[in-house]
Amino acid sequence: MERIPSEDLLIGAHTSTAGGIHHALLEGKSIGATTVQLFTANQRQWKRRVLSEEAIALFKETLIQTGLRKIMSHASYLINLGSADPLLLQKSRSAFQEEVESCLSLGLTFLNFHPGSAVGSSKEEALDRIVESLLLLEDLFVDDDLRLLLETTAGQGSSIGSTFEEIAYILERTKDRLPIGVCIDTCHIFVAGYDIRTVDTCAETMDHFDRIVGRKHLHAFHINDSMKDLGSKADRHAPLGEGKIGLETFKFLMTDSPYREIPKYLETPGGPPLWDKEIWMLHEFARKASQKPPVKSER
Repeated sequence: MERIPSEDLLIGAHTSTAGGIHHALLEGKSIGATTVQLFTANQRQWKRRVLSEEAIALFKETLIQTGLRKIMSHASYLINLGSADPLLLQKSRSAFQEEVESCLSLGLTFLNFHPGSAVGSSKEEALDRIVESLLLLEDLFVDDDLRLLLETTAGQGSSIGSTFEEIAYILERTKDRLPIGVCIDTCHIFVAGYDIRTVDTCAETMDHFDRIVGRKHLHAFHINDSMKDLGSKADRHAPLGEGKIGLETFKFLMTDSPYREIPKYLETPGGPPLWDKEIWMLHEFARKASQKPPVKSER
């Protein structure tokens, strides 16, 4: 069977920008993606190279040529918008603003970021600093073309965002002033303690998210299996179906409305050869389900 992805389903991976930021789009197209996630700069350095007008123009031209949609950037891992260290907090705020400006210049749809951590302070204080950090950027958002996405985290150490309540705390205090939402990472919520191994438990977890955060605020998924066990708080991604979560979760997310239509980005460890297979597998889950009534849990 010829591999022709369904254009209405947005499934991709975190592709490489080696050779130019437009290369992430080309790599995405080569693996059958309909969307991609990328880094706009080196995620492990504070100092970033400013994107040239030529690079921005080539990116936008390539985006049209490939037909990819809802491109997402992942902010630097160095950024901690909740830091209690004044110097690190200022560096984080400056780096995050630069990331927002880059995303706006490229015309990206989403900017995904880890909320931060509470080193040297209580989580309550860190949560308030994250809110304050985000609201400093309010004037940059003259329209809603770019949406910030809080990524659910694994819960390691003092990280913020491993509970739906922490995500809701930030969201409630920023959503009326910023375009903001949530990206659920399946590996992260699993190791943080949310059971998603079966259709029933996945549906229950998503219903819990709806009650605490609100389903309308969910704009993306990071699709990853987990090498580590439920509640382990250890962030180790695995190929789909080869970890502790299993394939039932990913079948559910590709067949149950409204999750089927939400953009999904692979961060599994196999690179393009694996992503090509996983993207096709996810499309197949959706295609086969469309030929018969989807299996839904009692809820």
